[in-house]
Amino acid sequence: MPKLLVASGIFHPEAGGPATYLRSILPALQGLGWQVRVLSYGDGKGGDYPYTVTRIAREVYPLRRAKYGLAAWKQLAWADMVYAQTIDLPLWGGRNLPRVLKIVGDQAWERCIRRGWIAPDMTVDEFQRFTGDWRARWQKRSRSRQVADMDVVIVPSHYLKRMVIAWGVNADKVRVIGNALAPISQSVGKRAELAAALGWDDLPTIVTVARLQPWKGIDHLIDAIAEMPGIRLVVVGDGPDRGRLEARARGLGERVQFTGRLDPEEVQRRLVAADGLALYSGYEGLSHTLLESLRLGTPVLASDVGGNAEVVRHGVNGVLTPHVELGALRAGIAELIDRRDEFAANCALGIEDFSLERMARETDALLRSALA
Repeated sequence: MPKLLVASGIFHPEAGGPATYLRSILPALQGLGWQVRVLSYGDGKGGDYPYTVTRIAREVYPLRRAKYGLAAWKQLAWADMVYAQTIDLPLWGGRNLPRVLKIVGDQAWERCIRRGWIAPDMTVDEFQRFTGDWRARWQKRSRSRQVADMDVVIVPSHYLKRMVIAWGVNADKVRVIGNALAPISQSVGKRAELAAALGWDDLPTIVTVARLQPWKGIDHLIDAIAEMPGIRLVVVGDGPDRGRLEARARGLGERVQFTGRLDPEEVQRRLVAADGLALYSGYEGLSHTLLESLRLGTPVLASDVGGNAEVVRHGVNGVLTPHVELGALRAGIAELIDRRDEFAANCALGIEDFSLERMARETDALLRSALA
């Protein structure tokens, strides 16, 4: 059985795309004959997994990096292949092993925003053309070099494939394998009963689920709802922007609610109870949240950026709106609510393209080809 070391920056039960992806794909890969070990940063334990998980505490930067690198050295001596979920991981040793990388975004862009080196509202597409700061140029060069050094690069959308190739990565290395989610094991419940249990009255309710960061567009949703007095917005998630967003929503009372981070089952209950999901981010590779909402039968509104158009069929299972145009956003929210039942009836259309079985089969085949 081939031995696969999965190297990540985050892992379940932490929130984020890579953690969600790995939670779904790894048991499926085990079922296809892979031995799996996971190495990740993380401060908690949590979870019962059918594979070994090693977590490196997030101490001061040099110390945690050194500990991660030493742990990687030991694990790479065991592995036949490494499957990294991000760049900038200290994967010391095992230089002769095949290296596969999954890219779900531009880490150089995210890092520059977090450190204040670029404007917080600069989109990822604008960043690709930006040359105005030496630190941003340095981050871009480092990112491109690391990605180009990989044997295979997996991306979840054609949008991301075009972006990665533009970094100078050989197109033959870049493969699209769409995201997916594990099947729902039991019924979540009925919409009206869930809404009542949550204490929601008859006010139309839009839910957004995201880590609260500048590019997720929660501030735009709050501004739009402020001008739509008959609608409630429920913000599910936590993150560095929460305080600023709560201050922005002050004065709107119960029409904007912040739940903080919730367990997946609680997120599903709110999605089913809602009139729709809104994901108005400035960037998405291919959103697990959109897939989850559509799988549960809840129509969606999404910004027409990134890989969103590869999931949302405008006017069929939801609405795509320009980013950032508040007038169009308000019109899109109104359309989502008005046509809720029509869109909900079409949520299953195309969702079979994002099955876990398909994702696992394609990933298994690609990993084995790289191993060979």
